[in-house]
Amino acid sequence: MHLAYTIVMYLLIPVILYRLALRGFRAPAYFRRWPERFGFFPEPGFTSSIWIHAVSMGEVNAAIPLIRALMKRYPEHQFVITTVTPTGSERVESVFGETVFHVYLPYDLPAAVRRFLDRTRPRLAVVMETEIWPNLFCACRDRDIPIVVANARLSERSLRGYRPVQGLAATALNCSTRVGAQTQTDAQRLLRLGGEPAKIEVVGSLKFDLQLAPELPDLGRELRDHWGSDRFAFVAASTHEDDEVPVMKAFERLLETDPRALLVLVPRHPERFPRAAARCRSLGYETALRSEDINASPDTQCFVVDTMGELLRFYAAADVAFVGGSLAYVGGHNVLEPAALGLPVLVGPHTFNFSEITELLLDRGGAERVHDADELATELRLLRQDETRRRRMGDAAFTLVKENRGALQHTLRMIEEAFEPAATASPARPERGVKSEK
Repeated sequence: MHLAYTIVMYLLIPVILYRLALRGFRAPAYFRRWPERFGFFPEPGFTSSIWIHAVSMGEVNAAIPLIRALMKRYPEHQFVITTVTPTGSERVESVFGETVFHVYLPYDLPAAVRRFLDRTRPRLAVVMETEIWPNLFCACRDRDIPIVVANARLSERSLRGYRPVQGLAATALNCSTRVGAQTQTDAQRLLRLGGEPAKIEVVGSLKFDLQLAPELPDLGRELRDHWGSDRFAFVAASTHEDDEVPVMKAFERLLETDPRALLVLVPRHPERFPRAAARCRSLGYETALRSEDINASPDTQCFVVDTMGELLRFYAAADVAFVGGSLAYVGGHNVLEPAALGLPVLVGPHTFNFSEITELLLDRGGAERVHDADELATELRLLRQDETRRRRMGDAAFTLVKENRGALQHTLRMIEEAFEPAATASPARPERGVKSEK
């Protein structure tokens, strides 16, 4: 099966290049740095490194506290960070600059993987969430490079997708040294995939350990001063096209009772920025763009954030957050960022990517689920009218995040055990293992 997989990967190269070019027409950054995706890049001259992989901006954001902690713990090592998307790349460069070596992760082709490992010479690999690549993982195992899968999650949908190649996926997963699952449900799915129980541990979600910049509240107030501090503002974050249609309908309903309301629209992907702005204007809304107008004015009705890496600042300025990818059949995006800022959170029905965390937030009263434009409009109107309810939901969301912090320390301990087994061997390790299903 492994050989068949590798042959198929090589046969798919023309398709991969076509898809990369197609994405490049929508997001020009995809046209750049193609050689890196095949393991060709200038030798950094490392004798050894610690390598962290985070596929895109969301995973990079979750990894930032972990990377900083590892840099403090292992100052003698060089750090390599790989991503797959240009947005992830931009985030790495904006946060870490030249303190790390950044390249795109190569495609899972033996020769490309070999070139990447020969140049970066990792002594430890930390893979965020569940990026399982058979050739890459097996190559690390063959070179005695310990792999830690951190913040691991596996949706039921993804598990079903692995079924045709489950044996190969299990072999790759078991090349890892340790797997830190976000939730008990994620751990059970990894076991169903074929993961070895002794390697899998529930450590919680690193997203709960989000480190907010101390100046964030001031930045939020600065934005509100421009908008009009007494206006009701809601952020529709990480939206896809199928989110934006009901969001716009709900906003139209909201304007009927509150003509001064403000919609801050933050599309998930840069290639959608122009289309989202055009949609707002086509509906007759007074529309401003972050890249052109810098800020919303008191007359702005739709403010489109067509820049990257600023979502937290706009959360800090808002009254309510709708988290996208959830009315669209995408699986939802990170609900913990607005929760950490004490915002009431609204989500659609499709939250399978963050099912356990979303359900926890719903159960604690920090979020409400809406199924369509009518329900979203109703919730927005209720929250607009009831400041006490907004505050109660926001407090519940913030408390949930605060109570569940700690995954960072457990993940660091797990990494140390994989990287320094002799130094960290101890019978007193905290028990956070996988419970058996009954």
